Amino acid sequence: MTTGERRPRDGRATRDLILTAAARRFAQRSYEATGLRDIACDVGVDVALVHRAYGSKEKLFVEALAHAVRPASAVEMFSTESGADLARRAFEDDPERETVVDPLALMVHSIASPGALPLIRRIVASEFIGPLAERLEAPGAAKATLIAACLFGIRIFRDVLEVEAMNDDARPDLEPLIADVFSTILFGRPDRSRSSDPTNECPAA
Repeated sequence: MTTGERRPRDGRATRDLILTAAARRFAQRSYEATGLRDIACDVGVDVALVHRAYGSKEKLFVEALAHAVRPASAVEMFSTESGADLARRAFEDDPERETVVDPLALMVHSIASPGALPLIRRIVASEFIGPLAERLEAPGAAKATLIAACLFGIRIFRDVLEVEAMNDDARPDLEPLIADVFSTILFGRPDRSRSSDPTNECPAA
């Protein structure tokens, strides 16, 4: 199939395809290792069109990260889910993300890139930590920052450093502990959903 045959006629559709392709590229390779020409090739358009649509790789990365994070839904999710739900997300991609990459994967692959680090810092602070802090009980900023730090840290240890103690084989032991961490951050107490564990049962009145 030729480039001309693959290129959508609708300009907005083309822009959306570029954005999705960029998010997927940045989730697989670092910021420095990803070029606009690679993204253009994935979509089947000329690299000049990518430049016209987004201006620069920096702007495209910011848009791709925001596209993957989906700030409004992320803030809603992390402010309402239980510690157990958050612990599960530390190990799994969001099952609802059929066409958008996992934002943690995108950030983990570029977190050490000098060009991407300030962009990630800005987006995490303005689009995630700030809005999430407003949804949580005081100290909201500290809680939101700890949630982000735990999620990113777990993914870095699993996906980048590949620490054996954090792999899938260790998940049955790790996930309940991580659930307790998130539950303590959010609610000031360990996760109470594991009712079969007598240590998690509330004492009789």
